[in-house]
Formats: sequence, C-alpha cells, structure tokens
Amino acid sequence: MGIQTYKVDSFTDIPFKGNPAGVCLLPKAGDTAWMLNIAKEMNLSETAFLVKETDGFSLRWFTPAVEVELCGHATLAGAHILWETGLLSPKETARFHTRSGLLTVTRQGDLMEMDFPAKIDEPVQPPAGLLEALGIIKPLYVGKNKFDYLVEVASEETVRNLKLDFARLGKIDVRGTMVTSKSSSPDYDFVSRFFGPAVGVPEDPVTGSAHCCLGPYWSRKLGKTEFRAFQASARGGFLRVRVQGDRVLLAGQAVTILKGELMI
Repeated sequence: MGIQTYKVDSFTDIPFKGNPAGVCLLPKAGDTAWMLNIAKEMNLSETAFLVKETDGFSLRWFTPAVEVELCGHATLAGAHILWETGLLSPKETARFHTRSGLLTVTRQGDLMEMDFPAKIDEPVQPPAGLLEALGIIKPLYVGKNKFDYLVEVASEETVRNLKLDFARLGKIDVRGTMVTSKSSSPDYDFVSRFFGPAVGVPEDPVTGSAHCCLGPYWSRKLGKTEFRAFQASARGGFLRVRVQGDRVLLAGQAVTILKGELMI
C-alpha cells in the first residue's frame, strides 16, 4: 500500500482559491533528500510531511527547493486532513513537533486556529536592489525579522499592482518579502502579498507564517490585537489574526482537493 497523500487548499472555503499544500502521512520519518524530491514532484509552494508520535505528530515542511522552519498554510492543511480522515476526533487538538517548536491547532466553529510564535520585525535600511525588484519607489516602512523583509506601502492599489523583477528579488539573501498596506475595504484591516523566489516560491498565494510578523506589526500601528486579513494574490485568501503577547493565533478554513497514494 502506498503513502497517503493529499492536496488541500488552505485559507479558503472555496476550491481553487487560497493556498494549495501537499500533505503526506508517513509511517515513519523520511529521508530529507527523499522528502525534498517529493516536494519537487508535488510542485506546490509547500508540502507537509507528518509522522505519528506518542503525543502528537512530527511535522516538516518543504518547498520545491528547500526545507523551511515555519509554514502556516501547510500546517492548516495537515490539521484539516487529520480531522477529516478521523486520525483526530473533532474535539482533539492537533499537536505538531516542528523546527519552530510545538505548534497546536484547534477547531473554532467553522475555523481552524493555529497557535504560532510571533516573528517581530525591526526597522532596517532596505538592501541594495530590494525596492527596485519590487517596483516600489517610496515605501512607508521597511523592516526585517528572522525570515523575511516587510515593506509597507501607501495603498491597497499599490499592493495589488506591483510589477516585480523576480530574478533580481531572488538574489537577495532572505526567505521572502512581504508587501502590505491598510485595506481599502471595510471587510479587512490590512492586505498583503508575499514573494519568495529565493526558496522556489515566486509568489505564495496565502502565507500563514508571514502573518506572524504582519499581525504584531499592524497591532503596533493600529493599537488593537484582532484583525481580518486578506492576502491579495491571484488566488486570494482570508485569515483571522489574533495577537497574544509573543504568540499569534491564525485561523482559517481548508478544502481537500485531491487524495492519492505515493507508490514509492
């Protein structure tokens, strides 16, 4: 029997929206090179590999190019599959042991809520070529956290209409870059887009881990701790974001698109 494998659209309740993730349920820990090859074969921004442990599941995430330390949408997809397949009961908490420590996911009505570490940015001077690669002339703010650059611009229109030089952006030594602004819609507090060509993801449709930075950033700016966020990629996706001290709670929905077996 092959390895159970799924494709899940995260941060949406509509098929073919949100961010697609691969989920592989492994009987035992896999070799790193093998998992990277599977992620390349899946050709999604992230593929999650889960292995049952006594007190939860080990969880690793791979882009088609590298293993990453934190991924929101593939974590959400993994929890969704555990509940959907009955490996967890609806009232059980999904517990994941990861390179970013213990992460948990609980069901909150129609939403699944992930408890993630905050990844606070600090103001920096943009590195050479960053703003030019993004096509941004006058940013309102540039910051950086452990993983990514954060750039605030003046309007949602600017976020949506960026013209990027991906080849140039991919040469900057960073996982990715967030571009964000206040939302022009009353339905959302802020919008964003995320670009990671250096790790094999030119534009990520909806990036949970980026909101571990965006949530605290907008909390400082707007003086509140709960937000409705929209990532304005071509697919688009919604997140509920709650900032609680050094943790960020990210909630969304997910839809299973495909189920199959890896025959290797």
